[in-house]
Amino acid sequence: MVNMNHVVLAGRLVRDPELRYIPSGRPVCNFSVASSRVYTTQAGEKKEDTCFARIVVWGKQAESCAEYLNKGSSVLLEGRLQSRSWETEDGQKRSVMEVVANRVQFVDRKGSERAEPASGGDMGEGGDQHNIGGSEEVG
Repeated sequence: MVNMNHVVLAGRLVRDPELRYIPSGRPVCNFSVASSRVYTTQAGEKKEDTCFARIVVWGKQAESCAEYLNKGSSVLLEGRLQSRSWETEDGQKRSVMEVVANRVQFVDRKGSERAEPASGGDMGEGGDQHNIGGSEEVG
């Protein structure tokens, strides 16, 4: 049996990214991405289906995402699915499924007056795609 946990997702941020630092000092950035698909029903009617995914990014890449992305930014990301569960202070059980991204490509960027990320590279002739790679996670 083959096991594989690999996600490739393209979409737009539904809110500004949130950057925080865990007690060890490592940065982590959270945001959500909306990804849509258009399809035709058997009756010939066009429909659109939108999926929302929670994204987690670690390390220098997290800081770059917080600096260069905002609500509406278009991204292409690669990573893995992770599920977490916890209990709230009032005893309620919670769980979440999220994508831990190990590669985030900025398809457009926050304002043209911003400097480009130091670890990103020019990915196209238009100069408006940036790739921030690397993988860090809490172990």
